[in-house]
Amino acid sequence: MKSQKKRWIGLVGMAAVGALFLTACAGPAGDGDTAPKTERLKVALITHAAPGDTFWDAVRAGAENAAELNNIELLYTSDPDGARQAQLVQQAVDKGVDGIVVTLAKADAMSGNVKKATEAGIPVFSINAGESDFKDMGVLAHFGQNEFIAGQAAAEQFNDAGLKKVVCVIQEQGHVGLEARCDGLADKLEGSSEVLYVQGTDMPNVASTITAKLQTNKDIDAVLTLGAPFAMTAVDAIKDAGSDAVLATADLNADVYAAIKDGTILFGIDQQPFVQGYEAVEAVRLFYEGGYVLGGGQAVLTGPAVVNAANAESVAAQFK
Repeated sequence: MKSQKKRWIGLVGMAAVGALFLTACAGPAGDGDTAPKTERLKVALITHAAPGDTFWDAVRAGAENAAELNNIELLYTSDPDGARQAQLVQQAVDKGVDGIVVTLAKADAMSGNVKKATEAGIPVFSINAGESDFKDMGVLAHFGQNEFIAGQAAAEQFNDAGLKKVVCVIQEQGHVGLEARCDGLADKLEGSSEVLYVQGTDMPNVASTITAKLQTNKDIDAVLTLGAPFAMTAVDAIKDAGSDAVLATADLNADVYAAIKDGTILFGIDQQPFVQGYEAVEAVRLFYEGGYVLGGGQAVLTGPAVVNAANAESVAAQFK
C-alpha cells in the first residue's frame, strides 16, 4: 500500500470560545460569584437523525457542551422524515426560541418552515447537511464538511491501496449529502464505483443487501459505507459473502475506530460531528453578543479528516 494521505481538519472559529466564555462566566474580582452574566438563551437543535444512528450522539454531545459553556438551554428533537422535521422547526418557532440549529438533508421539505423562522427574526444556523441550500433559506451560516470532497478523499485512499471496484452504500435514498459522497468517490476513483441502496432503518436488510451484492459480483474489491453503524454491519456481511473486499466508511464511532486500529476497516472519513454541534450552538451566542457570524457566506468546514492506522493514535481521545 502506498503511504497514506495526511489527515487534515477544517479550521473552525474556536478562538472565540475562550473570550466569550470568560466574558459570560467571570464575576467581579474577589466576589466569588462565577454565575453567568449573560442572558440565558433557548436554542432548538433539530436533526434528521434516525433511531440508533450513533453519529448523532457526537453531534448532540458537542451541542450540549457548547450550551453548558454559553448559558444556553438546549432543546433537542429529531425526525428522519423531511416533512415531520419541518414541523419540528415550526414547533420551535411557536415556543419562541432564541435560535435554531437545523440539518437540511431534505432541503425542499424544510425550506418553507426554515424561512418562516428567519422571517420571524430567529437566527438559524445549519449543520451537517445543507451546504448548497442554506443561504437561499436565510440561514446565517453552515457548519459541516463538503460531501463531494469527502467522497474524493475516500477515492484517494482507495487509489493508494490499489483498489479498483468500489460499492458505495447509501442508507437513505434521496439524502443529498450521501449522494454527493458517492459522486465524489466516482469523480476521483481511478477504477469504477457504483451505488448500492439499502434501508438504513432495517439492519438485517443492510446486511443481506450487501451480502447478496458481493456474492453476485466477485470482482468487487472494496465497500464504502456512509455511516458507522452500517460499517459494523458490513463487516459481517462481507464475511457472510465469502468476499475479500476491503471495507472503509464515512463517519466514525468507537467501534469503527477500534476496527481501524486492528485493520478490519481500512480508513474512516471523519466530518467531526462533535465540532458541528459545538460550533453551531456557540454561533447563536456569538450572534447575540454582537451579530458575529462565521464563514463569510461560505460553509465553515469541519472535515473531511481521514483517520487510518497511521494516524489513529492522534484522535484516540475522541473515542474513549
